[in-house]
Amino acid sequence: MTTASTQKDTRQIMSGRTARVLRRPEVGAAVAALLIFGYFSSTTDAFLTPAGVSTWLYSSSLFGVLAVVGALLMIGGEFDLSVGAMTGTTGLIVGIMTTQFQINIWVSLVLALVFALAIGAGNAYLSMKTGVPSFIVTLASLFILQGANLAITKLLTGTVSIQGMADVPGYDSVKVLFGSTLTIAGMDIKVSIIWWILVTAVASWILLRTHVGNWIFGVGGAFNSARSVGIPVVKVRMGLFMATSAAGWLVGMLQLFGVSTVQATTGLGQEFSYVICAVVGGCLLTGGYGSAIGAAVGALIYGMTLQGIVFAQWDNNWLKLFLGVLLLLAVLVNLYVRRRAGDRS
Repeated sequence: MTTASTQKDTRQIMSGRTARVLRRPEVGAAVAALLIFGYFSSTTDAFLTPAGVSTWLYSSSLFGVLAVVGALLMIGGEFDLSVGAMTGTTGLIVGIMTTQFQINIWVSLVLALVFALAIGAGNAYLSMKTGVPSFIVTLASLFILQGANLAITKLLTGTVSIQGMADVPGYDSVKVLFGSTLTIAGMDIKVSIIWWILVTAVASWILLRTHVGNWIFGVGGAFNSARSVGIPVVKVRMGLFMATSAAGWLVGMLQLFGVSTVQATTGLGQEFSYVICAVVGGCLLTGGYGSAIGAAVGALIYGMTLQGIVFAQWDNNWLKLFLGVLLLLAVLVNLYVRRRAGDRS
């Protein structure tokens, strides 16, 4: 016979388990992803076709790589708005060096990566050295990169795009890494999707299984306390900024070798898309909370919505409205769930 005290203990255990589940940053995003998947699957015939699935997975992967790495930076308490422009900048660097100056394509890739890392380090140094919020520092970097992309590309090529990449020696070997396509279960899976999964797995391992992950949470959640206990806060944030810029380089290569061309306007208008994906995935704007998997799910939501609206033949202007509502709801739901979970624990 079950006693009253036993029933109470059971309720407390269930409450504790529920609270632990609710505390997971990606729970809300997973529910939203299932709802969006169910909606577009039931309203548009093209959404679940092999071509349709390939399309929204590819779109999600390009946002996902930056969202996942950007989530680490946000958990560490910082922002980087320049990564959208970085995708175009690094692609243009490789395109100009190979087509205009005949520099080896592999050397061009490495130099573009070095440039991205230098910008990331510079953003971190200026933010930490001067005390200016990273939001402002990286916003300035965003405008500088966008202006340079347009002005320098037009100065060197006379146009605002780079063409002829497919004729560059070594192009095919690089395309295997960044622009190839695999056929799986009748679907054409872009290699960017593999990169997305790999980046998410590595980022999750770092956050959950290494002392560096603890440092990231500590720096974002309690900066002064983290510094007082010996966490190398400067190195952590420097590394996070550089990793985010490197992710911008990776997406730039995925785009460049995916379509064999790059525009000077590539990345324009995408400054907040990666932040939205990370926040929808459970990251807090105040830092110290979030997950790589949640950010990946947030990117999946973005990709499904972006392509689902096209498949449903809606006006594309609805996308921005939807993202704004989704961002607001994500912030409110995350706040509510964390408070409820805290009350029940």
